[in-house]
Amino acid sequence: MILSEKISQCRKQLGWSQEELAEKMGVSRQSVSKWESTNSIPDLNKIIKLAELFNVSTDFLLKDEIETVQHLTEETNSNLAQVSLEQALDFIKSKKEQAILTAKGVACFVCSAVPLFFLLALSNTPSIALNKQVATVIGIIAIFLMIAAGVRLVINTNRFERRLAPIEKGKFELMYGVHSACAERLDNLTPSYNNKVSLAVTLFICSTIPLLLAVMLVGRADITLLMLAVLLFLVTLGLWIVIPAASEVEAYKHVLNEGDKNRELTQSERNALKLAPFYWPLVVAIFLAWSLWTMNWGVTWIIWPVAAVLFAALVGLMGLISKDSD
Repeated sequence: MILSEKISQCRKQLGWSQEELAEKMGVSRQSVSKWESTNSIPDLNKIIKLAELFNVSTDFLLKDEIETVQHLTEETNSNLAQVSLEQALDFIKSKKEQAILTAKGVACFVCSAVPLFFLLALSNTPSIALNKQVATVIGIIAIFLMIAAGVRLVINTNRFERRLAPIEKGKFELMYGVHSACAERLDNLTPSYNNKVSLAVTLFICSTIPLLLAVMLVGRADITLLMLAVLLFLVTLGLWIVIPAASEVEAYKHVLNEGDKNRELTQSERNALKLAPFYWPLVVAIFLAWSLWTMNWGVTWIIWPVAAVLFAALVGLMGLISKDSD
């Protein structure tokens, strides 16, 4: 195997394009293309730098008779499964697809009450002849149908288990070059992820604004009910944005940590994940029950900042309890 073939092979093992290798080498893409097509040969300094980037010896690059790649710091554990770049990227893709399916199910759950609020708003509009009891019955039926659809979507996520199990269920070892390739992709993904999280948080925070304006400035029951439907829609939109994005980032971190889940999350993050699944649905239920009972939306919104502070306090308390038990 000649030098050009070895440069091309090592570059592809690392998952780099010619442009990416050129940037790391401080040369043009055309130079890398010429190296790999035997139209030119890199000078000695460039070969030394290539050896450092590929983590191979200069002998491997320069001696045609050496065809087996022997990485300088390669350490393998025969007891661990070896994961290639293709397998790692397939895992990440599957996790994102699973998260999208989960997001659809969550959207059905959160928006299940939207038809009810919309129909009740119509029944409270004088110009529309819609019986309130009929609107309530149709809205409740819609709730059951949407919840059933959401359950079906969430159950369907188990179709990914077989594809995810080899990497998700235990520890593994990345083949040479996979870690750096995934780390680079994660770095490129991070700005987009941060923007999506910021947008989702903005939607969550602003979701109550239309409702507060309707209550304080308009005061009509039909408009209030419509704005409540808008609130649920904005929350759903935020969840739709953040769930797949967060799942993709966590999948990259899982791959980079080689299945060691203890390194993925801090103790406070694990406590928050334990508490959140029942805490926030309970807060939503209390908020809706209190608001619909009193119809005093201008006061009941206070539950959200109080709930946020209480959540942080409970996470901290869980951390103190776990330290005491240790």
